[in-house]
Amino acid sequence: MASSNTPTTTTSVPATGQSSTSSRTQTGSGDANPQLSERKRALNEVFGLLKLSYHNQFNAAFPDTETLHLAKRLWLESLEAFTPEQIVAGAKRAIKQSEYLPTVHKMLQLCAAGDNGLPEARAAYREACNAPSPKANYNWSHPAVYHAGREANWFFLANNAESVAYPVFAEHYRKICARVLEGEKLPAPEQLRLEDNPGKPLSKEENAEKLAALRAELDL
Repeated sequence: MASSNTPTTTTSVPATGQSSTSSRTQTGSGDANPQLSERKRALNEVFGLLKLSYHNQFNAAFPDTETLHLAKRLWLESLEAFTPEQIVAGAKRAIKQSEYLPTVHKMLQLCAAGDNGLPEARAAYREACNAPSPKANYNWSHPAVYHAGREANWFFLANNAESVAYPVFAEHYRKICARVLEGEKLPAPEQLRLEDNPGKPLSKEENAEKLAALRAELDL
């Protein structure tokens, strides 16, 4: 193994376990940028945690040093919008929530999730369906779940089979999660007072029309 004073030219992130201050980027600018160095350090910690938690999957995904270096470079670029603390927290959420090694896309979701976390689409759907009314007063795991349920229409979700309702909900949820990943702060649900009218439910005919319109919109 190279000594800690030897510059690394094959990757923009030092190998797992090395000090972030002992490696430089290809342009030699790593040590001149403390924030970049801290993000490198965070990624080294993340890859160490993932290796311990997903040992066989990790070794299969990153079978050699070159592949590992390329992966670290990709993650460094993909997660540049997040602080070192958010990156490490995202990895810890992955370990708690899933038995599978996270992809870059999944890490984007987990890093953006905050303390409450962006649940998986299927879990979000079930939460949306099972939450009691008034929906706005429910303690949601993440505001994205509420907004996706509202966009999909609560009455539609409650009165259609999962095979019909889930694809509609999942598409709305995917779009809302993408907005969250781009940095949008979703408003918290506006809680209703008991005397507020929650709205008239759709009739059977209106529900059928809503379903047809949603299917046409989503090309289902």
